Amino acid sequence: MLKSVARLPLMTLRCLSSNSTVPPTPPSGTTTSKAPLRPRPNALTDEIIRVDHAGELGADRIYAGQMAILGNGPMGKTIEHMWEQEKCHRKQFEQLIQQHRVRPTIMTPIWNVAGFMLGAGSALMGEKAAMACTVAVETVIVEHYNDQLRQIMESPNPDKELLETITKFRDEEQEHHDTGINCGAEQAPFYQAMTEVIKFGCKTAIAISKKI
Repeated sequence: MLKSVARLPLMTLRCLSSNSTVPPTPPSGTTTSKAPLRPRPNALTDEIIRVDHAGELGADRIYAGQMAILGNGPMGKTIEHMWEQEKCHRKQFEQLIQQHRVRPTIMTPIWNVAGFMLGAGSALMGEKAAMACTVAVETVIVEHYNDQLRQIMESPNPDKELLETITKFRDEEQEHHDTGINCGAEQAPFYQAMTEVIKFGCKTAIAISKKI
């Protein structure tokens, strides 16, 4: 068992921003290129892509909920920055789902709604509570990604692209965690109790998404 995960070079991921220009529709009779399908993944890769797709969907919706409540306030720009990164994470795993032909979790509609409700609900309690939610969620995600990196590196044929993707996303999730702390998360009412409940919910969602 590796005692630590080596920090790998970060992969450059292309993500369309909200200001990106939509490319023109190709003329009739032409086809657009799509990412080629890959060989069906092994059991580990299948599980990792499915659960991470679900997790990044949930994170996207959490920040969407926070933006719906706090988007016009002092924390709006900070939350928007984290949300934009989560959108890139979600888009990348949506591509991997298609390329590897991985079955998404059947819980996707529930995580969609639950994520938004968690984000909006914490934001309604105030900015510090929203940041406490961010800290709790990102703590679980960073630990989860570190576990996956160890699993991949110990596998017979490590998927280098998946290693790079998860390493990059892990670092950005750690940045979100640190932002939450710096923005007063620990000053939120009932911080300890609230974060423990959210962590438990996140871990439960991960366990379910691995299986179904």
